[in-house]
Amino acid sequence: MSVIDSVRRQLTPIHPEGFIFIAAFIAATLILGWLWAPLGWIAFVATLWCVFFFRDPPRVTPLQAGLVVAPADGVVSFCGVAAPPPELGLGAHPLPRVSIFMTVFDCHINRAPVEGRVTRIAYHPGAFLSADLDKASEENERNGLAIESAAGVFGVVQIAGMIARRIVCFTHEGARLGAGDRFGLIRFGSRVDVYMPEGARILVGLRSRAVAGETVIAETGRDEGLRQFRLS
Repeated sequence: MSVIDSVRRQLTPIHPEGFIFIAAFIAATLILGWLWAPLGWIAFVATLWCVFFFRDPPRVTPLQAGLVVAPADGVVSFCGVAAPPPELGLGAHPLPRVSIFMTVFDCHINRAPVEGRVTRIAYHPGAFLSADLDKASEENERNGLAIESAAGVFGVVQIAGMIARRIVCFTHEGARLGAGDRFGLIRFGSRVDVYMPEGARILVGLRSRAVAGETVIAETGRDEGLRQFRLS
């Protein structure tokens, strides 16, 4: 293995969505540094943050049937029951829900919580309240996916926050997703809600931290012991 290959294996990949932003930050750093050195150093630190924000690290996803994995990195801001957004067609009855709040320092790549087929994608315009507020689920701009799995239909909702102004969805209706597969991202600071079928058992608590594609947040069936894993 060459030195270059060794270095590449140690570096966290950057998602292509971030390339244009990183380029803009680099350009700003050069210009500000030419105008006044202290501004250039401040812009340099901001550029490092931008690179850090768009990181896309590989994850090891448990594949045991009945497990629900976190769709986002961040802190659990809600775990309980709540009515799903009407545009997803999941009914008005409250369902088990886990919400994960992402700060501007968390990885913002969103991943599928379960294996299944995307049956609906629904965008809903709205406000840009702080994403850690519970009312953000109803009032903020959001993009929702309905994923039909062996355990039932799951709703996954990307919610824009106070700073976020862009929700990106990589998938499409009819697509087949594996648990832990990347399906989107949100810029810059936001939240993801997961609505699960009735009977799902939530396994995380408020303020606990979750890692997208790895942390098991709930289960819909009996844990049958030895798990398999997949690098994604």
